[in-house]
Amino acid sequence: MSNEFNPRRSSPLLIVISGPSGVGKDTVVQRMKERGLPFHFVVTATTRERRQNETHGQDYWFVSKEEFARMIEADELIEYAVVYGDYKGIPKWEVRDALTSGMDVVMRVDVQGAETVRKLAPEALLIFITCEGEEELERRLRERKTESSDSLALRIATARKELQRIEAFDYVIVNRDFHLDDTVNKVRSIIEAEHLRVHPRKVNL
Repeated sequence: MSNEFNPRRSSPLLIVISGPSGVGKDTVVQRMKERGLPFHFVVTATTRERRQNETHGQDYWFVSKEEFARMIEADELIEYAVVYGDYKGIPKWEVRDALTSGMDVVMRVDVQGAETVRKLAPEALLIFITCEGEEELERRLRERKTESSDSLALRIATARKELQRIEAFDYVIVNRDFHLDDTVNKVRSIIEAEHLRVHPRKVNL
């Protein structure tokens, strides 16, 4: 019997970046893209209106409610949910094609969506992004100025509830102001460590 060490390439990971509104999930994923990290970034489908700085097919797939209903009927979504009155969902084909090619897949979803993914794919890697506390979270949400006062109040209340769901995740990272690259480095370190596990995660969808 040979005692020679023979390292194996672990299976591709399904990485979920999640957390409450206002903690910087979108910004973290955007910086990961800017740095050219070797992941397939899933684009979420949504029925909400496109904001001025957003690009169809890059930030989201912006679809009508009729088209979204068709996708649900055809079982084309890994998960979907109503978020602040609009539908959001993850297209199955993007994730499956990327995993089949051997690429790690990164998806950015809300806390409810992350828990749904965990039920469908128990071996998914769930990373919770947060900030220094509830007061900081509320400040960030107010400074965005993208919603009416009623919508803002609902988003703040929801975010506070989402902070309590941290136990459903594998890792937590505090995304501090002006430390974006530090946050991205921690995400990358987690992913690199996961690929070194003796018993790797194996995602089946």
